Order: sequence, then C-alpha cells, then structure tokens
Amino acid sequence: MPSWIWAVILPLSGLLLSLPARAEVKARSCGEVRQAYGAKGFSLADIPYQEIAGEHLRICPQEYTCCTTEMEDKLSQQSKLEFENLVEETSHFVRTTFVSRHKKFDEFFRELLENAEKSLNDMFVRTYGMLYMQNSEVFQDLFTELKRYYTGGNVNLEEMLNDFWARLLERMFQLINPQYHFSEDYLECVSKYTDQLKPFGDVPRKLKIQVTRAFIAARTFVQGLTVGREVANRVSKVSPTPGCIRALMKMLYCPYCRGLVTVRPCNNYCLNVMKGCLANQADLDTEWNLFIDAMLLVAERLEGPFNIESVMDPIDVKISEAIMNMQENSMQVSAKVFQGCGQPKPAPALRSARSAPENFNTRFRPYNPEERPTTAAGTSLDRLVTDIKEKLKLSKKVWSALPYTICKDESMTAGASNEEECWNGHSKARYLPEIMNDGLTNQINNPEVDVDITRPDTFIRQQIMALRVMTNKLKNAYNGNDVNFQDTSDESSGSGSGSGCMDDVCPTEFEFVTTEAPAVDPDRREVDSSAAQLGHSLLSGSLVCMVLALQRLCR
Repeated sequence: MPSWIWAVILPLSGLLLSLPARAEVKARSCGEVRQAYGAKGFSLADIPYQEIAGEHLRICPQEYTCCTTEMEDKLSQQSKLEFENLVEETSHFVRTTFVSRHKKFDEFFRELLENAEKSLNDMFVRTYGMLYMQNSEVFQDLFTELKRYYTGGNVNLEEMLNDFWARLLERMFQLINPQYHFSEDYLECVSKYTDQLKPFGDVPRKLKIQVTRAFIAARTFVQGLTVGREVANRVSKVSPTPGCIRALMKMLYCPYCRGLVTVRPCNNYCLNVMKGCLANQADLDTEWNLFIDAMLLVAERLEGPFNIESVMDPIDVKISEAIMNMQENSMQVSAKVFQGCGQPKPAPALRSARSAPENFNTRFRPYNPEERPTTAAGTSLDRLVTDIKEKLKLSKKVWSALPYTICKDESMTAGASNEEECWNGHSKARYLPEIMNDGLTNQINNPEVDVDITRPDTFIRQQIMALRVMTNKLKNAYNGNDVNFQDTSDESSGSGSGSGCMDDVCPTEFEFVTTEAPAVDPDRREVDSSAAQLGHSLLSGSLVCMVLALQRLCR
C-alpha cells in the first residue's frame, strides 16, 4: 500500500479512537455534585444528572459542566454569604475583646466612684455629724460632676474642682466666724481669695493634678474601648463588590461545576482572592495599629501615675486633711479676708449665744494604701489593665492578617503544603501567579479580583478617620491633657483639664516609648501620715470654735 494512504488512514484512526473517550467525558455523572448541592439546602431540580455543555456559564470555565445558569447564580450568592460569615467569624476575637473589656472597665469605674462617694459620706457623717450633713450637697455635687465627666459630659475638671474648693471655703468661713453676717457679695469676695490664701494648704493643687490626669486617662481609655468596639463591629460586616463575588464563586464553587467536589482551592489562590476582596480592610491596619499602640501606653499610665483607683480610694482622707488645714489656719485666713473684703456686719446676738454639741466623734478611719478593693468587675484596676493589654497586643495587624487567617483554615483551602492537588481557578493543578501585597493600591494587578484602586471604600475611610481622632485623644490623655478643653496658649498652667504633670514636669509631646511609669504616686506616701494627724487636728482649739459656730447656726 502506498505510503500516502497510510498518511491519511493513521490520523483518521486516531480520531475514531478518541470519540468514545469524548462521549465518556460528556456523559460523566453529576451524582456527587447533586449530593453536595442538595446538602447546601438547594433544590435538586436545578441540577442535571449528567454533565452538559457549558457555553451558558458566565463565571466558571465554559467546558462540560454539572452547573446550570440557575445553579451558578445560587452558588454565587452562597459564596457571598459564606465570605461574609467567614470575615465575621475570623474577627470574632477582636470584637469580643473590645465588647467584654469595655463592659468590665465601665462597671469598674462606675462602682469605684460610687464606693468613693459612699466612703466619704460614711466617714464625714461619723466625724462631723450634723456639720457635714447640713453641707453635704457641696460634696455630692463634686461626685455628680465627676460622674458626669466620666460619662462624657461637658465638664472642665479644673474649673469644677476650683469651684468645689471655693464653695467649701465659703461654707467653712461662715462656720469659723459665726459672730458675723455675710452677704452673697461678701462670700463671693471670700471665694476669690482661695488661690491667694491657700486656706486648705497644698491639698487642692495636688488633688487637682491627680484627679484630672486620672479621670482624663480613665475616660479616654474607656472611650477608646468604645471606638475599638464600634470600628471592629462595622468593619467585620463586609459588603463584597461584584468583582469579589465573581472571584469567590470561581474559587469556591466552580470546582463543583467541574465535578471536583472534594478538591479545595490552592492556598496562594485563596490569598489573592481574599486580598482583592479585603483590600480596603487591609488599609485600615496602619491607623488601627497606631490606635492600639496609643491604647497600650494609656493603659501603662493607668497602671502607674494616672491610677484612678489610687486617687479615689483616699479622696475622703485628702479632703479631710484640707479641712484640718483650714481649721488650723482659720485666724490668719479670716484676718486676711477681712483686710481684703472689708469688715463684715455683726450677726444677731441670738445666733452667737448658742452652745456647742455635747457629742462629736473625732476619730477618722485610718487608710491603708495596700487595701485594694474588689468591685463589680471582680478585680482591681491593675489586673484589669494587665488583662486588656494582653488582648490588645493580640489584635494588632488583625485586618491585614484576615486573608491569611481565612486561607489557613483546613476547611477553606487544600493547605500550603498541597500545591499540586488543588483548584487553581481552572483545573486541579498548581497555582502559578504570585501573591499580591496588602492594601488597595497593591491590587492593581490582582489576577483574580477586579479591584478599582481609584475608588477607596468610603465606609472604611470613615472608620480610619474615627481611629485617627481617637488616637489623638489618647495621645493627649497620655500627656495628662483633655483634648476637649486643652489650652492652646503658651502658658504652662493653662485653663485646660489638667496638665497632668506633678511639680510642672511633663513630657512636651506624645512619644511612643516603653519606659514604665512609676507604679505608685509619690503623693500616696503622704496619705498615711496625714491620716494619723487628723485626730490630733480635730482636738485643736480651732475645731472647738467651729463646732460652737455651727451649733449656733444650726439652732
């Protein structure tokens, strides 16, 4: 037979031999796909029993397939839902961290204020009796304003504390000078001498520094937990773009259409899809990390010099010390006020003839700085702060890590070690494209997701701005300043809510340093000695004068 005939026959025979194989592929059963599709809760009426031609497919490869148009649409929606749930589940830790710790801190601070007010009230009732009870609104207003500040009220702490000491001076000045009648104008003049005369000694200055910086730090820290909670909750609820949904469908369910139900996506393929879908979330990471760093530094302040627990525990003793100072210096204070405000009018004779009370408790409860109360939060501030610091450190880089966290799940991909037996978007084979870097701009050449890098997600940008504002507040709180009332003048004293700096020593600007602040405020060493002197001070002649005066006023 001539050679040219063999040249024709051999190719034809090869073609004939290939026909049964093609028919076999075409007739492949969709049984496994039907079972997996039905397990998702879909109707089996949508799915054929055998593979069909795939020209109708819009996302998956247009080859022989077990998917109809309706199946592709439903599986696309299924991909979207599963992705949304995956992101929410993956960010569960960071969300619960901020929710639970905010609740604990809020309970702790609120009960700390309530306990401090109750302690002062109980102590002053035992010590001053009717004297205190008839003037208790001065102290009640102090705690009301402190609570209002903590809960976000528009309260200037320095002005509020100055007003407290001015009101207390007015009340005490009348009590130590019962032989005179004082008009409202005269008492207003008396209050103007609070700073000049220092009738309460150095207690108001020190307490103002301690209270302002501790409350600023505490309130700002809790506000930071609130912002972190809200941002985490919002960012975890993703709305995938159409391009992302197509990529998710192609990765998760196009293997179903090819009959490869058990084949999972390649790890690097998954990473590129997730980096494209979560590009805007990754851009949140820089501002989020700065926010976490600022929270950690304010937490260190709360453990050390800005410890609100160490300020509020002995506040009753501190105020009592101030009252003792006023009593001991009553003669000099009165003389200087009379000199500056003029000689007051004598009081009616009936009021000056009243006698002193028969019983007056002069004993104070000694304060032990080692006594750390357990409040509603079930722990002390130090332990609460230590706990939240550990959790905050774990939440750094959480948004840029989302693709890696999702793709390392065994139920999601074939795993990093299995690079051959995995779905690469077209077939069961190695995934060749390189992995994209994080963030929106780096997705310009993403091979899996169509990302418009010129249109950043407005919602994510709003969260970035919220974090930026909160970070700025934390920076101010770290330096003892309240951003709401911070003075912009060059004077170091200022009119803001506290410089937060003892003895005029303060960092000039916020710096991310890791130096531990002193664990104990130097002023706390004075608490024990002041408490020990109180009993003696109450027995002074000035106290007797005050008691006589009050009794006359009361009657």
